[in-house]
Amino acid sequence: MAELLTDDQVTAALSTLPDWSARDGALVRSAELPSFAQAIQVVNRVAEIAENDDHHPDIDIRWRTLTFRCRTHSSGGITALDVSLAEEIDGVLDALA
Repeated sequence: MAELLTDDQVTAALSTLPDWSARDGALVRSAELPSFAQAIQVVNRVAEIAENDDHHPDIDIRWRTLTFRCRTHSSGGITALDVSLAEEIDGVLDALA
């Protein structure tokens, strides 16, 4: 089981993830894409990454707005796995910007 990050470690991680926040034991980011089709492209790419990493975010799709929640459910909160996944999600979103 992955080790939970301390509050200080989460704060430090968020300093490198400016579009993310910590809420209810998860890293959370919302992003609005130019179209529904592009939003689904992002979801599909993140799904590939998540399968490869064997670590899956919760994803909420509302037309062209996506909300990602990264939380290690088996550990009950935020771990280094979530920080890494958030960084990868940022990379996918940055590629479409």
